[in-house]
Amino acid sequence: MLENYIICLPSVPGSLEEEWEQCRKNIDGILSTGNKPLKLNIFVDKPDNYSFQDIRETIFKSALKTFDNLCPAVNITFHPPEKPWKIAVEAGFIGTDNSVVSYRVWNSIPYVIRVSDTGKEIWAGGPGAGLFPEDAGKAARAAFDQMRAILDAEQMSFNHLVRQWNYIGNILQVNNKLQNYQIFNEVRNENYEKYRTVSGYPAATGVGMKESGVTLDFYAAKPDKTIKIIPVDNPEQVKPYTYGQKVLKGMPLNGTTKKQAPQFERAVLLTNNMSSTIFVSGTASILGEDTIGINDIDKQTIVTIKNINKLSEPERIGQLAGINIKDALKLILLRIYIKYQKDFLNVKTICEDRFPGVPTVYIEADICRDDLLVEIEAEFTMNNSVNY
Repeated sequence: MLENYIICLPSVPGSLEEEWEQCRKNIDGILSTGNKPLKLNIFVDKPDNYSFQDIRETIFKSALKTFDNLCPAVNITFHPPEKPWKIAVEAGFIGTDNSVVSYRVWNSIPYVIRVSDTGKEIWAGGPGAGLFPEDAGKAARAAFDQMRAILDAEQMSFNHLVRQWNYIGNILQVNNKLQNYQIFNEVRNENYEKYRTVSGYPAATGVGMKESGVTLDFYAAKPDKTIKIIPVDNPEQVKPYTYGQKVLKGMPLNGTTKKQAPQFERAVLLTNNMSSTIFVSGTASILGEDTIGINDIDKQTIVTIKNINKLSEPERIGQLAGINIKDALKLILLRIYIKYQKDFLNVKTICEDRFPGVPTVYIEADICRDDLLVEIEAEFTMNNSVNY
């Protein structure tokens, strides 16, 4: 698991290339402290006088040069940060420990393997990027195929997926009664049905991006027997994979009569007798299965935070893990997706008041429902203490 995150924003507004160079130098300085990079998420606004694919290639080559043979998982997506910035970078690191970190590449996609005394982990970003932008179904299948190929190369499978990020171009768009998000859900179900044989699902985020196609980002773990992987529910929310047909939009794929609900857990807990990590999925203003606070960004943000707090209640997490963690949970990352730039200030004001000092990145993205204005994901870590 990751130990710390750093959010890099440019110090001076400039062109996309200039702002990236400022962030790159900042990250380069962090490397000199001995931290090992595991993942890099780069969120960019529409580039000036370039196509997004051109700027993605430019930044990608620059990142490879910066990290040389220590290149982390890199994912570059069209998600504008808060203005006036054109780029925001979220970098995840581990410190010096006894684990062995290997930096590898599959078909031009860099990924990271970490092997420790508790098992093997993969961090990867970018499967599907740039493929089949004209067809959401083909794009989703290609992304899942690439993710599976990386797992296969490491003798792992979809059974080992713990955390998945799904970026879906024009997520709410409907063509011929087929919604892009619903198409993605159908393809995800096809893959999980075929290649995942364990019960439960990964934690996940599914949001739009301002380019066509599908891009995935994932964390997989093949732990030893000391680690438990436990789904975490919110008793005030319906499990997403049991949603009723009324909240799923468009028509089902392939002529079936029932639309496939999104398959992910509200959160996933990894724990042993030494430490724990909670991956909180992309969380929105939903109670039961209904959107709360329609057209009210403040209310939606507050309800979303309450849902995250419910998923990370120390007492509940301690009972699930069989440990006494009391108030030891440490929030190490927030990623906040906001539908409209005009709402950034409201969301930031609320979140900074409730989560001061937490590494947080704010980016613009469509959420998976027309009436949702904000989605927040989180990651917590903790040192475990006395057993119950």
